[in-house]
Amino acid sequence: MGAFLLLAIVALAACSSDDPTAVPPEPTAAPASSSTSGSDSMTVTATSPSKAELKGGSTEVFLQGFEDAVASSSFRSTSEFAAAAKPLAAGEKLKVGFIFVGSQKDLGYNQAAAEGSQYLEKAFPDIEVLRSENIPETADVQAVEEQMIREGAKIIFATSYGYSGPTKEIISKHPDVMFLHMGDVEAFENYASFFGNIWQLEYAAGQVAGETSKTGKLGFIAAFPIPQTLLNVNAFHLGAQSVNPDVETTFVLTSSWCDPAKQATAVQAMVDAGVDVLTQHQDCTKTIVEAAERAGIYVSGYHQDASPAAPNAWLTGAAWNWGPVYSEIVAQIRKGTYKSSVMFQGLDAGWVQLSPFGSFIPDDVKQRALDTVERLRTGSFQPFTGPITDQDGNIQIADGVVPTDAELQGTGYLLQGITGRTN
Repeated sequence: MGAFLLLAIVALAACSSDDPTAVPPEPTAAPASSSTSGSDSMTVTATSPSKAELKGGSTEVFLQGFEDAVASSSFRSTSEFAAAAKPLAAGEKLKVGFIFVGSQKDLGYNQAAAEGSQYLEKAFPDIEVLRSENIPETADVQAVEEQMIREGAKIIFATSYGYSGPTKEIISKHPDVMFLHMGDVEAFENYASFFGNIWQLEYAAGQVAGETSKTGKLGFIAAFPIPQTLLNVNAFHLGAQSVNPDVETTFVLTSSWCDPAKQATAVQAMVDAGVDVLTQHQDCTKTIVEAAERAGIYVSGYHQDASPAAPNAWLTGAAWNWGPVYSEIVAQIRKGTYKSSVMFQGLDAGWVQLSPFGSFIPDDVKQRALDTVERLRTGSFQPFTGPITDQDGNIQIADGVVPTDAELQGTGYLLQGITGRTN
């Protein structure tokens, strides 16, 4: 069985998303989408993208920027940005751009962000939202940003992880435009970054997974080994381990934010290896959610509530609540009080939320998870308090130490009990 899983995971790199046999059908029911404008001895080899694949302003650039930022302590606030606070002429609308790496109907990351932009539009009738989807993490994003600026955009949300490098290359050309990135670790006068501590809910979801699993084997299907992903799988595993100390989590990479064929291959490999609870850090989520339903195993969601797509498999999940976040940022920019900064917020600020529980989850399991969420919200519980040991036996967080947000967001390791590698 272990040999089969090894071969299946290695095969992910060669799997084509054009293979119709590997892609599950469209869901019959799903949450509303946004509109579009414009352990045994089993061994796993996790695939990782090459430096060449990540070259040119994508994840490689971001990771290097993260290392540089941590080394120089550049988690900081800068001066107030007031360029977009100029009064509008009668009948004029403030134009705000949103750029997405995938489809706004992906039942995942991009849909959550797109629905946040719709919330913003409804909150401010005098705002016009410009949207562009399926834009890769390359210089292509610069072309879209430049076009939005020509159309009059004064605020641009670059929502994908790998947009940071290309976007920072053009900010000096447009000092009167505010660029907002989701997940970077640097800030400049007209470039800021923010992201939610969704790992808090990954911990709670892991707790539910650990209580539900019958085999004690969990699976985590990720895209790239970026710090956010590693933090999420570690949190999920810790949560499961808190209720089942012997639980094992298998971690694999597809080297793509959204490749349904690779996702389907990974799911089948997990099922064949005895995994009975899956979760993920992908942009598009429906393939994995639906595949779990068909396989008769359980699934924990990410980005959005996808429970209608898997009524018999859905446990709970970690979801975004971007609308109020976007609205608060834009309101501050309009008032001239927004300070460009790097900001991470979580349950206490309402940026993230626990998805609904599956109908079959026992009340006591629900209550324990909700109690955990409340303790995480208040800060009375810090699950990454040391000692924290990685899968190679190295102490990553010393005994009694509580890591900062910045330190957690720089996670570069997998915990003991997680099978798979980051390279």
